[in-house]
Amino acid sequence: MTAKPTAILVTGASGGFGLAFARQLEGRCDRLILTGRDEARLRAHREHLRRPDAHRIVVADLASQQGIDAVFQSVEGCTLKGLVNNAGFGLWGAFTAYSAADHAALIATDLLAPMRLTHHLLPALQHRRGFVINVSSLAGESPLSWMGSYSAAKAGLTYWSEALRIEQEGRVRVVTLAPGPSPTGFRAVSGMPEMLGGGLRTPPEAVVAAAIATLDRGGGFCVPGWRHRMLWLLQKLSPRELSVRIMHRYLRAR
Repeated sequence: MTAKPTAILVTGASGGFGLAFARQLEGRCDRLILTGRDEARLRAHREHLRRPDAHRIVVADLASQQGIDAVFQSVEGCTLKGLVNNAGFGLWGAFTAYSAADHAALIATDLLAPMRLTHHLLPALQHRRGFVINVSSLAGESPLSWMGSYSAAKAGLTYWSEALRIEQEGRVRVVTLAPGPSPTGFRAVSGMPEMLGGGLRTPPEAVVAAAIATLDRGGGFCVPGWRHRMLWLLQKLSPRELSVRIMHRYLRAR
């Protein structure tokens, strides 16, 4: 009987952190399963990997049931070693500037999709003693004006991921990655002004390397790089009422 290929599933692999995860995890499995909404970019980025023909791409919108089902089907016939929940997007602007459907799609993609994928795939990951990396954000550590739904989704993702990490200790390694600003293309999609947080940016490759180092230590909560750790510490030390108002004024001025 032919052994099933080992696989790692990376969502949101069209660029940014997803592409960096693909490059750095390629040597740890037989096959990467790379999902995203942009087929052309997925195909182009796959060609930059060392073994492009070995990997599978899945075009899927994780805010839809059809997209979730397509991802479930993509792992059939594989021995799943890892899941990277990276897919997500933001909405920059006043809460009422977007429709309720826009906010619901954000929550579905950034929070509910990671929970649904993990819930379905966890038995396979337990069998293999595999891993889950949940890409959250420092936006989930403190409420942000003009990005309220994104901040809420990432707060939920962090809390759920950290609870899951403790529940699965000894069976599945879980990393909660909480980066700050990074040049990933997120700003162009969300509409966030480019100048915000420019001095605190950390390259995607360094962010992903920190996440994988945390994984190799058995999992944990990861704030990558000294710039992002400094920002996280300021968030933790500042009273919420003060930090919310300071950030509101800073962001509004932009």
